[in-house]
Amino acid sequence: MRSVIFVAVLLVMQLFTFGLGRSLQWLFAPVIGARGRRWLMGAAFLVTNSLIAGLLLQLGHAVFRWTALWMVVLLFVMYAAMATFLLYLVLRRFMPQKPMSRSLRLFAPLFVAGLFGVALYNAYTPVIRHAEININKKLEQPLRIGMASDMHLGILFGAKRLDELAAIMNREKVDIILLPGDLMDDNVIAYRAENMRPSLEKLRAPLGVYATLGNHDLFGHEREIYEEVTKAGIRVLANESVVIGNRLLVVGRNDDLDKKRPATAELLKNQNTALPVLLLDHRPTDIETHAKLPVDVQVSGHVHNGQVAPANLIVRLLNRISYGYEQIGNGHFFVTSGYGFWGVPLRLGSQSEVWIIDVKGQP
Repeated sequence: MRSVIFVAVLLVMQLFTFGLGRSLQWLFAPVIGARGRRWLMGAAFLVTNSLIAGLLLQLGHAVFRWTALWMVVLLFVMYAAMATFLLYLVLRRFMPQKPMSRSLRLFAPLFVAGLFGVALYNAYTPVIRHAEININKKLEQPLRIGMASDMHLGILFGAKRLDELAAIMNREKVDIILLPGDLMDDNVIAYRAENMRPSLEKLRAPLGVYATLGNHDLFGHEREIYEEVTKAGIRVLANESVVIGNRLLVVGRNDDLDKKRPATAELLKNQNTALPVLLLDHRPTDIETHAKLPVDVQVSGHVHNGQVAPANLIVRLLNRISYGYEQIGNGHFFVTSGYGFWGVPLRLGSQSEVWIIDVKGQP
């Protein structure tokens, strides 16, 4: 299945590269000749296929990042091409050819720049989502959960964003903070270099801060990530559970890259599930299974709500819940688009966010 998806992505990239080449040929047509147009097309395909070769040769994380950026460029150029064509259909009815052509050649790059501006804003400007739910278990007093997933702490997302997250949690007066995975962007190199620990330590809540490991935390540096996050005063639940003040049962699962992780049912065995159960599970893939268990609130991330449209439509097809909130049976399931981002600091059709979940129980 993965190989089929990979081949499909490669074919789409070739098609979009042709679209980029044609767009550049049109944009610079007044100042270049036939040879220049051939060079533009060739350069576009050279960049695309050089990056693909770098991926296949596994030349490092930087290649993934540059490939992700190039894919966004291809996509945004296609969006601009469609918008420019639609504008052409409107303007041709009442505007002379020459001024219309000049206007369209100005509009197209400005449209691309506008998309990048919006996408950058969405990546670095978090919104706060509020939800209120009622569970069918005894809860002596309401519980306010602060949830942020997929921070991907690294060279593009660091201490300043952690300070902002801590300020949000303090302002919202949360009782407990849940961080369901992808804490780091593959390793702790940038985390240590930027000295992010003091900022991560600012995340505090009366009932504690709890995290679990996502797929990007399990690429060979899980021990270092676990230790750094633990040093910052955060309890990492790596396939384990903890009872908080005989009031809550909090369970955390590693991402499914951990082939030895037990099923959630195993983690709940011999636990007091009469208590409200909060589950941190990085991927939302087991939601329907968990709906049959005594799980009251599950928080997940991973899919980033697609991060850049139209990927949000694709992840919606692949997941029961790809984004947002749904109650299934007695369980309440939340999937966030994430507080950070993967690869490049760009979001279109999604936005950086923090969830504040108010939980009420039976008297």
